Parts: sequence; structure tokens; C-alpha cells
Amino acid sequence: MDNGEISVDDPCAPDVRRLLDTHLAEVRAPTPPEDAHALDVDGLRDASVTFFSMRRGGVLLAVGALKRLDPDHAEVKSMHTVAAARGQGIGRRMAEHLIGVAREEGYRRLSLETGSMVEFAPARALYASVGFKPCGPFGDYPASPNSTYMTIEL
Repeated sequence: MDNGEISVDDPCAPDVRRLLDTHLAEVRAPTPPEDAHALDVDGLRDASVTFFSMRRGGVLLAVGALKRLDPDHAEVKSMHTVAAARGQGIGRRMAEHLIGVAREEGYRRLSLETGSMVEFAPARALYASVGFKPCGPFGDYPASPNSTYMTIEL
């Protein structure tokens, strides 16, 4: 069975846009607007962001991105697996891929922000399972009871 391929992709591709619309709707629904930090397509097209997708047989299964914060620190953004593909290890593969790319790029630390609400528990568990640990706010993020911050030293 084809395990799929992860590669740099265009967040403007039609199928990617549809998945990102779903992602934004899902993460913004339980999140107060002031604590919704997910990037839209324009944000993912920024020069500081490298956007990836995972496809199997041409079918989009997952997305994820790395955002450069400074020469030593990057952030995971827009991790999302299509609902029909969840539970197959695809999110783990994307997370491990992003960690690997961050190492190759010479970053010393990789961080992320996700929700603290129950809807985000699977994401927090996935990140913890690949080595992310809780940390305080980083970059421009404010302290918030609605956010969980996590980091991994590379």
C-alpha cells in the first residue's frame, strides 16, 4: 500500500484551500476570536513559511507548515489531517516530517500553539507523543487560558 508522500505544496491549490477552510472552521469554532491564531492562505504564503502536504495517489490527506521565527526557532502551523484519514498515523508522519525539516534547516527549537479546550486534546496528545513539552508563550503570543504552548529542543 502507498503510504503517501510529503512535499512542499501551494496553499492556493484548490484542494488545499478546501482543506484549509475546514481547518480554520474547526479550530476557530471553539476558540474566542482574540485567541484564534491559525494562519489563513495569505498567512501561509508568507516568505517565512514553508507549507507541506501529504498526498496518496494524488489525494490530499494532510497539511502542515513551518514558520521561521528567528535563525534558531521555528513554529509548527496549520497541522491538519482530513477526517477520513485520521487514526492512520498520518498526523504523526507530518509532525515527524516537520521536526526533521526543522533539524535539517538548523533550527535549535521548534514550538507550537494550540487550543487548551477539549476539542484540541487529540492534537496535544499527538504533539506530546513526538516529544513536544509544555512551555510558556513564545514569539508574539500572549498568555491565555485558551492556548497551550509546546516546544521541542532540536
